[in-house]
Amino acid sequence: MPYRKADGSIAAPKPTPAADRQVLPVNPPDTHIWGVYGTIVFFSIVELYSASSFEISKHGLYGPLLRHVGFLFIGFLMILGIQRINYKHFKPVSKVLYWLSAVAMVYVMFFGQYVNGARRAMSIGFMSLQPAEFIKITTVLLLATILSESQLKKSAVLRNRGIIYSAGIVLLSGSLLFSQGLTNTLLLMAISVSMLLIGAIEWRKFFIVLLVYGVAGAGAAAVKFALTKDPGPEDKALVLYDSQGNKFEIKDAVAAGSGPSSRLADQTWKGRINSWLNDSVPKYEQPLTQRNLQEMRSYMAQAHGGLFGVFPGNSRETARLPLAFSDYIYAIIVEDLGLFGGLLVMLLYLWLLARAYWIAAKCSEPFAAFLVTGMAVMIAFQALCHMAIVSGAGPVSGQPLPLFSKGGTSILVTSIAFGVMLSVSRYAVREKNTDKK
Repeated sequence: MPYRKADGSIAAPKPTPAADRQVLPVNPPDTHIWGVYGTIVFFSIVELYSASSFEISKHGLYGPLLRHVGFLFIGFLMILGIQRINYKHFKPVSKVLYWLSAVAMVYVMFFGQYVNGARRAMSIGFMSLQPAEFIKITTVLLLATILSESQLKKSAVLRNRGIIYSAGIVLLSGSLLFSQGLTNTLLLMAISVSMLLIGAIEWRKFFIVLLVYGVAGAGAAAVKFALTKDPGPEDKALVLYDSQGNKFEIKDAVAAGSGPSSRLADQTWKGRINSWLNDSVPKYEQPLTQRNLQEMRSYMAQAHGGLFGVFPGNSRETARLPLAFSDYIYAIIVEDLGLFGGLLVMLLYLWLLARAYWIAAKCSEPFAAFLVTGMAVMIAFQALCHMAIVSGAGPVSGQPLPLFSKGGTSILVTSIAFGVMLSVSRYAVREKNTDKK
């Protein structure tokens, strides 16, 4: 407001410091992101119920569905809250959140609950949390911070220090994840590579980073292969666990370990890769055994679905496919909705990725662009990884389908990622419009 000086003249208002200004967001939350989220949630409720035959005997007809819907509702509330927070507030806390996740990973290594022969989860009373999911999203958040601070303003080229720091964080996160499986480590490396490409990294430096990742990954894999021992009788269990720690019994199953020894899990990991690389016999000619039970039932479900599916509730394989409600839920989706339904679900994740790039192109700050694309890449790559495993394009490994698979940790982390993307869609474009003015 104008004010009157001591001599009686009228003075112009003093400029308000930028930090004290309170500007309402220009744009509403992105409708495309909300549309993708709502469509995925709708299909996930239908398909999770269709795929939960194994759990009905233990938790009743609606038990698995109510638990899934409960986590989705908590996730929805988290999205509503996070989208109202300016994305800039995530930057100062990125390092703290990352190191908290890293500490949780270290804790789980020594004191966590056993899942598939390795310590993977920690109990917080009413549920089990898997820090592996949190370290992925906090790594993305920290990478967005590092890369945005390392980008030269004039040329938008990444400084060497930022590239080295980012690669170091990914290698540290990968080392923490590697003991729990190879898939999450490779997934995290793929996410970081995508973010480096978004940051306009020079090709020479890009290939150097790929070489470093390759050497580190090959070295770690070689050590693990060398130390792997054949499982002893004490390691064999009649129990299966999914990637979220859900447990159920299968008669004579020798697919996973449940005790303190990790020899069976290591042997399974090694055998899956060797089988995938050296498999010359077509799947339809292979006999059904206890070791290939999950993948073979998965292929049967997809083949039964055909082009248009058998409609939800008419699945033949849901009662026979172990982990149908989590690590193999995409097989039930294809069986219920057919090839076209499976492609539709895939396109939802790809559309989310494309929309994130569209939003990033309108962001005036590098941090917002790195953040929205990093979150979308994390969700989309994990979904594509799940689909590749289920369809046989990749070696068998536990990887949940975001928002579809049963598991509270995965749902909550994915919801956080959606909330962050919506926050960027609300505030980042406003910053750009304000700068133009």
